[in-house]
Amino acid sequence: MWKDLTASWAILLGIGFMMLANGLQGTLLGLRAILEGFSTFTTGIMMSGYFIGIFIGSFLAPMLVRRVGHIRVFSALASLASITILFHGVFIDPVFWMLMRVVTGICFAGFFVVTESWLNDRASNKTRGKILSIYMVMITLGMGSGQFLLNLAKPQEIDLFILISVIISFGLIPILLTAKPAPVFQTSTKMSVIELYKASPLAVIGNCLTGMAHGIIFGLGAIYAGAVLVEIKLVSWFMACFLIGSLVTLWPIGYLSDRISRRLVMTAISIISILACLLAIITAKDSLLFYLVIVLLGGAAMPMYSICIAYANDRLEPHQIVGASGSLVMVSGIGLSTGPIIVAFFMDFYGIEYYFWGIAAVFSMILVFALIRIGSRSGIKVEDQSHLIATGTIGTPIAEYNAPDAVEYAEAVARQETALLDQREDITERVL
Repeated sequence: MWKDLTASWAILLGIGFMMLANGLQGTLLGLRAILEGFSTFTTGIMMSGYFIGIFIGSFLAPMLVRRVGHIRVFSALASLASITILFHGVFIDPVFWMLMRVVTGICFAGFFVVTESWLNDRASNKTRGKILSIYMVMITLGMGSGQFLLNLAKPQEIDLFILISVIISFGLIPILLTAKPAPVFQTSTKMSVIELYKASPLAVIGNCLTGMAHGIIFGLGAIYAGAVLVEIKLVSWFMACFLIGSLVTLWPIGYLSDRISRRLVMTAISIISILACLLAIITAKDSLLFYLVIVLLGGAAMPMYSICIAYANDRLEPHQIVGASGSLVMVSGIGLSTGPIIVAFFMDFYGIEYYFWGIAAVFSMILVFALIRIGSRSGIKVEDQSHLIATGTIGTPIAEYNAPDAVEYAEAVARQETALLDQREDITERVL
């Protein structure tokens, strides 16, 4: 594993800087928009531009990588992202900011595609799960740490926009200085959304709704916090608490979901998320309990993406897994893009607390659909589930590009599960 990490240090450090900038950027723009007098609905539409860009970039970035390679794409997108954030500080206009957020989303989708395919090329099948887990920790730590940079300067001034540009530029340096050659980029055969829905309706609907919840949390969180909290530094803590909760619970929930029915885990997570939202609404916003509730909400809501991916993998043949992940990215992107717009409308016209009511409504829909599926379709045996932790399927932002050779990776996953479950003959028949 240490050999694989040594070969990947540059890309991990690079993506860490990018996510540090991304964490600060999302919170800064939401807060600055309110300070500039943008309505909540307008700000929600503007912030959703990032997720629209992620959706577009997940299809555009692979074409660019195939044409000019990993390092050039990462470098070009880093330069573009660095320029784009400076434009936010110069031209204060919601329509212009919306367009810039789309561009930023495309850039970060490219970062994810480059990073994940690079890491998978450097990792062996034995170490891939651990490497991807370290990658996810880097992303979460970067975004969480970025929240606290908001306190270094006043959001009304251009200083923080310049700081974000500088951080992005720093993230480019280790990529350009690496002596390791970039990997060969390959993608897998696609599996349509309709085909995936027929195989696993709950995975598709759950992933879309989870995208909506995550879009609301990160797209509108700074807007909500800026409206109800007294100090700007508390906005940083509010947003960071979601990510702290994610770091605490990601592995325990993954471990649990490997040992009991994933539908029960999804049901429990949904109930906890709903209760946390209700507690957040009635809890005093200046109390420690309020932030503990946000940690609880983040700890329940954030791992749901991983559970949905693993649930889909349970119901697919090994050779279908990587191709299906592209459709999971698509439905997640739809949710990420639409969630902030819908809930921002209610926040603007009916009250700021609809931030939590919106999140609760989304998880209520997941809960209802999960219960419907439990009642209409028998689940697979726990011992036949794919292993969320062991095989490294903990959710990554652009899940489609899970290996440089999709077929070889899928077969390797099947072989690893065979050893773990001691059912070599049964799994081998499925693979063949």
